[in-house]
Amino acid sequence: VQLQASGGGVVRSGGSLRLSCAAPGRDLGNYVVAWFRQAPGKEREFVAGAGYSDIVRGYGDSAKDRFRISKDGEKNLVYLDMNALKSEDTGVYYCAAGSQTTDWNPEDFNSWGQGTQVTVSS
Repeated sequence: VQLQASGGGVVRSGGSLRLSCAAPGRDLGNYVVAWFRQAPGKEREFVAGAGYSDIVRGYGDSAKDRFRISKDGEKNLVYLDMNALKSEDTGVYYCAAGSQTTDWNPEDFNSWGQGTQVTVSS
């Protein structure tokens, strides 16, 4: 499945952003979808994920209490709402899809979007 991530940009510390993940021609309700991010010089990091029905959700330690993932079945989009952004949230954010996952391991996801840049300025 081809994924398209969008919504990145430059935001001041403490601000908010909403990222969107689209899959034209495919129903994202049929996939486990997750957001990962990668900062320069750092390894890819799990941010948030949602199961098929959006009932099961998981968050990385850095995202807990600040970020929220959700699926919009009508628009066939997966959102990542990010609040109270910090400079350490800066990076390229990728959405990924797969059929199943164990502990949101990136190797479980075989479809990846192109990434969208998020820059948080202090």
